[in-house]
Amino acid sequence: MDKIFDAIIVGAGQAGPSLAGRLTAAGKTVAIVERHLFGGTCVNTGCTPTKTLIASAEVAHQMRRAGDFGMRIRGDLSIDMPAVKARMDAVVSNSRNGLEKWLRGMRGCSVYSGHARFESPHELRIEDSLISAEWIFLNVGGRALVPAMPGIDRVPYLTNSSMLELETLPRHLLIVGGSYVGLEFGQMYRRFGSDVTVIEKGSRLLAREDEDIATEIHRVLESEGIGFRTGAECIRLSSRPPDIVVEVDCESGDREVAGSHVLLAVGRRPNTDDLGLEVAGIAVDAHGYISVDEELRTNVPGVWALGDCNGRGAFTHTAYNDFEIVAANLLDGERRGVSDRIACYGLFTDPPLGRAGLTEAEARARGRQVRIGKRPMTRVGRAVEKGETNGLMKIIVDAETQAILGAAILGVGGDEAVHGILDTMSARAPYTALRRTMHIHPTVSELIPTVLGELNP
Repeated sequence: MDKIFDAIIVGAGQAGPSLAGRLTAAGKTVAIVERHLFGGTCVNTGCTPTKTLIASAEVAHQMRRAGDFGMRIRGDLSIDMPAVKARMDAVVSNSRNGLEKWLRGMRGCSVYSGHARFESPHELRIEDSLISAEWIFLNVGGRALVPAMPGIDRVPYLTNSSMLELETLPRHLLIVGGSYVGLEFGQMYRRFGSDVTVIEKGSRLLAREDEDIATEIHRVLESEGIGFRTGAECIRLSSRPPDIVVEVDCESGDREVAGSHVLLAVGRRPNTDDLGLEVAGIAVDAHGYISVDEELRTNVPGVWALGDCNGRGAFTHTAYNDFEIVAANLLDGERRGVSDRIACYGLFTDPPLGRAGLTEAEARARGRQVRIGKRPMTRVGRAVEKGETNGLMKIIVDAETQAILGAAILGVGGDEAVHGILDTMSARAPYTALRRTMHIHPTVSELIPTVLGELNP
């Protein structure tokens, strides 16, 4: 045995480093193991790089719209993709390097670089080192799912990770998957200047969202020139140089779409298949996610799973909240659980979608009697003033208890404005508390009390 620690953290994603900070501050000795890049998905291939690219694409879009605001730009807009990528790389590098420097300088924390595998329930081997601890926390994240669709082994394809390595602009980007990752990349590259076609197996985009929200997002993206093929059963890939061909079986339209690049955006899978979990006796579900209870404990005493690998959330904020739950329970004497939190997330297209709680469809499926408040962004002063009137606001209220059940704000500032609703839900206050609150004018949030005052069955 090389060394014994109080705790071992496998993975330096969103939950791991903060947990290391709390544990070492409490006097624990900690080993944190990272086999590749510090910061996990969010910093390296997720939120940080994609939102940096989205910001560049937004500037390009606004420059093309300059005439709408009374301005004239001489000459054609030119996109310097190597410069765009260099800006993204700098933002990512600063974040990743800062995190690694913090961990390596953390008193009581030993950093191991390499791949960790279990040799027993509380022993891990990293290359030539064997370490053990009473507490082990798995924060190993996930990666893009590559489905076994026909022809996938005969054509080059991109995932959300390899997409970030491009320094040239795709002539025609084909995106398989009409959900969050696919739509963000689709709008981004359309604004950079690529032709874009999104191919979705389902009958519509964003199956998780209410149909009115998904329909509006479809309309907005289509108005920017993105093509869509929904109901695409039996997707097949083939090569017809210089193009890649995606064959589809849709109810209407051509039976194939040809493009220069293909991005697979059809889901994620956990990084749990090469950790030796079976040696430790740690249970996983049918999809490879580590099974955990309310407090994120696995079936093996003294072993927890946090972040994307536990199947209890697929976002940076859920991973960070996993850390908060574990730290509160172990170090602060609290009893917190995953079910305490309210589901929330964003879709960072333009306009963005901020989501909290249940959709209307989910609320009705649970037998709730609901009242709905809706307002198009064309009736929001801030949106009109900014010339960004796409989208709508929607709030779902329980007709009996007056509790806010959920909300979707699709529109300028929607990803920020939704937090006022989320906070009210967390405080378990009735919708009337927010309805009677005075908000600042002119903002998007000021219309939330108005929407709540216009609830309909």
